[in-house]
Amino acid sequence: MDRTHERYHELIERARSVRPTVTAVAHPCDESSLRGAVDAARAGLIEPVLVGPAGRIREVAASCGLDISMYRQIDASFSQDSAARAVGVVRNAQAEAVMKGSLHTDELMGEVVKRETGLRTARRISHCFVLDVPGHPEPLIITDAAVNIAPTLADKVHIVQNAIDLVRDLGAPEARVAILSAMETINPDVPSTLEAAALCKMADRGQITGGVLDGPLALDNAIDPEAARIKHIVSPVAGRANVLVVPDLEAGNMLAKSLTFLAGADAAGIVLGAKVPLILTSRADSLIARLASCAVATLLVDARRSRTQRAVA
Repeated sequence: MDRTHERYHELIERARSVRPTVTAVAHPCDESSLRGAVDAARAGLIEPVLVGPAGRIREVAASCGLDISMYRQIDASFSQDSAARAVGVVRNAQAEAVMKGSLHTDELMGEVVKRETGLRTARRISHCFVLDVPGHPEPLIITDAAVNIAPTLADKVHIVQNAIDLVRDLGAPEARVAILSAMETINPDVPSTLEAAALCKMADRGQITGGVLDGPLALDNAIDPEAARIKHIVSPVAGRANVLVVPDLEAGNMLAKSLTFLAGADAAGIVLGAKVPLILTSRADSLIARLASCAVATLLVDARRSRTQRAVA
């Protein structure tokens, strides 16, 4: 199976052309998470700040032959303390992104969403997988498959807008958003079809901006032009979607993992809607997926820098 992942290599090369993102790495206390941060630094994607039990991090580095002497380190007592201190580094304007280490996602997100000391904004926080699927012509974004378990219609407005902004910040010419369901017709007995119709109308009314929406769409007629043609679905999205909005976390998780384990895809993970991008990686991720996650975050940060500079000018 083709594993060249040209789309990811293009993302990584683009990210290497901009300034590395200073990234607070929360609790990199196993080989997988520490090596991921070091590899991304060596690739010129991030400038890591290692936040966690200093002695333990040094032990891990020594056991796997990693030189971390050139990276800033902030001592923390345990995993939740690591998460809190990593968030604090961002709040003190000493980092532009957060990267998950060897702690539970819930521990990190618990600190991120705290009202007084976290990184919340007016947006709902949501997760995007940016998948490089062998044979597919462009990266495919799936949202939300990791944060929002059973999102409401109001939540999905933020989920869709976060994904559209991601596509635009990554430099794609157009965000084509498919609101997925099990069918492409509206059925009052299937709530996801009603929500899809509502989201599309909200986009028509300017409540969601920057992208083209269509739904409900089944997966086949969202990404396959021939399937859309056979079903007589004519829209700018059908058959060529680059964003797939799933009904709930379970559907998204199954879809992303099906593409990963059955179609040979790699999945970069990024959390949006907070004050800075949050890089979520898994111990099962390949090196290219880890680097792509960091590349996505760096491109987002660079896009935000550019907007800030234009606003000041």
